[in-house]
Amino acid sequence: MNPFIIVIIPAYNEAPSIAQVIGDIPGFVQEIIVISNGSTDTTEEVAKNAGATVLTEDRKGYGYACLKGLANIAKREIKPDIIVFLDGDYSDYPEKLAELVAPILESDIDFVVGARVKELREKGSMTFPQIFGNALATNLMKLFFRSRFTDLGPFRAIKYEKLLELEMEDKTYGWTVEMQLKVLRRKFRYTEVPVPYRNRIGVSKVSGTVKGAIFAGYKILSWIFKYSLKK
Repeated sequence: MNPFIIVIIPAYNEAPSIAQVIGDIPGFVQEIIVISNGSTDTTEEVAKNAGATVLTEDRKGYGYACLKGLANIAKREIKPDIIVFLDGDYSDYPEKLAELVAPILESDIDFVVGARVKELREKGSMTFPQIFGNALATNLMKLFFRSRFTDLGPFRAIKYEKLLELEMEDKTYGWTVEMQLKVLRRKFRYTEVPVPYRNRIGVSKVSGTVKGAIFAGYKILSWIFKYSLKK
């Protein structure tokens, strides 16, 4: 029996890229949910035409968008086995999804992060604030939690039942690190899979602005220190 996989894609003004993202997702994925996070362009129309289920979330924030997708799934009678999170700017390689979920299907791993390793990254695809922030966050997680994570990559897969146990709550930039910290605290089985990464289509909503980079850094560090103080 094939696993029931749903892909969740938060998207803010990704009309130039969203159809390519959806088109590159392997055919064994049962559903693609695009959450338009206050988009003012044709993201919603393009995503619908490309075959995705489209939801809207006007409250700005990556976490808000992800939570909207999960709330929609929670109301359904049939639940997925695996949730995959993916960005809508075409920086990730959706065709690598089979490799991302393989540890879950073959080794009963609970959570997998697509690690954007240096040798597989296109030049310029990650800004200095992203590289520095990733290194700082993952090294702090190693220090406080003996973590093996090397990246906070957005391309990630998790068993749906395990995702529910995490009781995710961050509404903005802290979503990815919150997930990884809670995986560590609950001692879930996790791993990383090296994935390629390319220059996004359009401008980054986080690292592309000084305000976004500072706020993202603040949220990431807040979650790490919050959990480091928990008994």
